[in-house]
Amino acid sequence: MANLENSKENRTFEAIVIGSGMTGGWVAKELTDHGIKTLMLDRGREVKHVRDYTTAHLFPYEQEHRGRITQKMKEENPIASTCHAFTEDKHHLFVKDNEHPYIQEKPFEWIRGYQSGGRSLMWGRQVQRWSEYDFEGPARDGFAVDWPIRYQDLAPWYSHVEKFIGVSGSKDGLAELPDGEFLPPMELSAGEVHFKESLKTHYKNRHLIIGRCAHITGNYEFYKKQGRGGCQHRDECRRGCPLGGYFSSNASTIPWALKSGNLTIQHHAVVHSIIYDAAKERAKGVVVIDAQTKERNEYYAPVIFLNAGSLNSNLILLNSKSNRFPEGLGNDNGLLGKYIAFHNYRGKVSATFDGLREYRTKGRRPTGAYMPRFRNVFKQETGFLRGYATSMRVRRTYDIDKSALGSDLKEALLNPTYGPWTLGAGMMGETIPKESNFVSLDPEQTDDWGIPLLRVNVDYDENDDLMVQDFMNEFQEMLDKAGFRDIKTRDTHRPPGSDIHEMGGVRMGADPKTSLLNKWNQLHACPNVIVSDGACMTSTSTQNPSLTYMSIAARATNHAIEELKKQNI
Repeated sequence: MANLENSKENRTFEAIVIGSGMTGGWVAKELTDHGIKTLMLDRGREVKHVRDYTTAHLFPYEQEHRGRITQKMKEENPIASTCHAFTEDKHHLFVKDNEHPYIQEKPFEWIRGYQSGGRSLMWGRQVQRWSEYDFEGPARDGFAVDWPIRYQDLAPWYSHVEKFIGVSGSKDGLAELPDGEFLPPMELSAGEVHFKESLKTHYKNRHLIIGRCAHITGNYEFYKKQGRGGCQHRDECRRGCPLGGYFSSNASTIPWALKSGNLTIQHHAVVHSIIYDAAKERAKGVVVIDAQTKERNEYYAPVIFLNAGSLNSNLILLNSKSNRFPEGLGNDNGLLGKYIAFHNYRGKVSATFDGLREYRTKGRRPTGAYMPRFRNVFKQETGFLRGYATSMRVRRTYDIDKSALGSDLKEALLNPTYGPWTLGAGMMGETIPKESNFVSLDPEQTDDWGIPLLRVNVDYDENDDLMVQDFMNEFQEMLDKAGFRDIKTRDTHRPPGSDIHEMGGVRMGADPKTSLLNKWNQLHACPNVIVSDGACMTSTSTQNPSLTYMSIAARATNHAIEELKKQNI
């Protein structure tokens, strides 16, 4: 942790942001753009853009194990190693299981990244807007409290975020997946186009589009102002992109905020709790433990933004106890930590296609094809609530004869033998927030910084099982109609968490009796604390969540800035 002079004056700022990830970076950018002196607290080490992407340019033969993790690494990290991105060239960005334990009441794989930028260095970069139907879902189906906002409330903030981060995509004109501010799209493969046309022939409401992704594919002069370059389609994004071709806090929002001169960052700063001032009925600061020295300190600000990552934000609030809030800050209704939800990734499908032999795939497109949700969008039509989206790739297989030597080997490498097209697809289903899915603090066990361990009690239900079965049934039918063969479907039964889309616990709502946050992401009972990461989500929909997180964070921050000017918080 950097050595700030220890007087209270030097530990007092105009705003504090807890967390440097996807939303924390956006909060810092918005605050500093308005000249607000901001302290960002990050519990991990500094990872500086470009300088610290140590594996970005390595070839497989330059890695000791050719990019694979060893059995020892798997044994030492039984949770983190389940993530597909936990490989030899990227594992250093993941939290190691033995260093940051938690308690699984039920199997739950909590994947984390504690460093500058958090998991924005490791994300899949898929960005889709929610539609009006997604925000209306809870009220229509009655499975959760009503969202206090609608699509029109967030639409201008979607645009605000998309323009800044850079989103490659196509205008598809779909009511269930609104168009955004797009840079030029990447292309579907010939196999994906074939499946897309088959869907048009056989179904009225099923569409395949190119994945909308946070990659720069145009307007290069604008992004040059951020110090970022265009995507080179290397598809090594999770190593960290030295060009800044995809969006991360490290490449974009944090350097932008630092350039203003209004941002101070404390690394190795583990937030213990938020300090509540009973006389003022407001929070006044945070308690921080130095991750290396274990030194305890306090920092102060009139407004505090909690963006530590969904479960960690729940943990910090639950641990922020006082005479006024004995069960956690803002927890008057006893709902803090409850109604955790996530995305259901259990359904998988594979198939092959023998046609289109005149085409082949070449290069490393860093996004896939995407099928928006088509179940229960406009009305309830199945035996389960809500639905699922699907990501997929259809590409041509090839085989290389590596038995030759010299010029013959070179010739074989340059001219592989191509086989059929292969399809791989996976579902991303919406899970229903319910009170039985919750996190809590262990009453006895603590981590190395004296903070109670988080107990996670989250599981699937019958609705999830029905959804997985429907996904497999429908894809069997769709692929059969499109002429695919060797169609295989499976339920992986993977535990929750490894999707890395955990949400909720501090949900938004209009009624303080049934929610923790108002429509501006302020705690009902402590309005100068704003929670605008995934913890705030009332429901999950089926879209990848990061774009919605960032847009909610930008909206909430700008409202807080106006309230600060009026001295309302």
